[in-house]
Amino acid sequence: MRNPSSSSSLSFVPAKDGRKPHVSSQAAAAVATPLSEFGREMQAGLARSPRSISPKFFYDAAGSQLFDRICELPEYYPTRTELRILGECAAEIAGQIGPNAEIVEFGAGSLTKVRLLLDALETPKRYLPIDISGEHLEAAAERLKADYPDLAIQPIAADYTMPLVLPAPMAGSGRRVGFFPGSTIGNFEPDEALAFLQLAARMLRGGGLLIGVDLVKDPARLHAAYNDAQGVTAEFNLNLLRRANAELDAGFDLDGFSHAAFYNAPHRRIEMHLVSRRAQSVCLNGQEFAFEEGETIHTEYSHKFTVEGLRALAVRAGFRAGAVWTDPERLFSVHWLAA
Repeated sequence: MRNPSSSSSLSFVPAKDGRKPHVSSQAAAAVATPLSEFGREMQAGLARSPRSISPKFFYDAAGSQLFDRICELPEYYPTRTELRILGECAAEIAGQIGPNAEIVEFGAGSLTKVRLLLDALETPKRYLPIDISGEHLEAAAERLKADYPDLAIQPIAADYTMPLVLPAPMAGSGRRVGFFPGSTIGNFEPDEALAFLQLAARMLRGGGLLIGVDLVKDPARLHAAYNDAQGVTAEFNLNLLRRANAELDAGFDLDGFSHAAFYNAPHRRIEMHLVSRRAQSVCLNGQEFAFEEGETIHTEYSHKFTVEGLRALAVRAGFRAGAVWTDPERLFSVHWLAA
């Protein structure tokens, strides 16, 4: 269901069931080459119905920089609200975590929010930021090392949704605690969110997880947050196609697609799509994919939670639900989950 307040005049046309990608004689003549993980998933995503690609591929260096700009937009409340909670409740949060902790941040990005946590903790031992964008992560880690010279910082370029073998705890370290801010948990389908939390519970056993979670609220506020007036979110969404052109030699016409985001109330989630503005075809690795006007590539979900719903999900995953901190408007929440 489209958000009725959406300013887009484009309609969403689902792909026809069972339709296979058309391969032209010209495309068939092209020599297919081995693809990266991004290339394989993009090709598979264009072939499936409806079309989709994982939001983890947003975060090349350009996408990571665009997301940093999104976090500063006036409409985008999650970042500043979470930062306010972390700042105002830092002492209480540090009390839950304890001294000499090792912090593992999932999807670390620019390493901004963790500074509030590090400043509040008693002698943190080591920081292990994990992010899929290795170049962006290394640059952010170097900046953090300059400001925290006594902290052991070990960046890990990896997909945190997959099983990881973390370094053994340092001698004299306290709890190993996960940090998962930004309500990134909302990007997962419900079964994927449960699987990630189960993975984290095993990885952090004996410690815990500090997780930021966006809450259910007025759809108009959500719509504004994902359709900003400056168009930065649209640029961020379209950068996925720009990345495909640069890295995969794909044939996306960036002017032929538009950003669209709307709130699906029954599923309590924002849905983000790239919408084909006309009938067109795109070639990728020797395969030609035909798009109808209005057909979409789904790029992201952002599920919203109630406090009680997140706590129940955490318990199912093997955590013990602990303290919860929210802002006065209850826009956002930060949860302590003991593993």
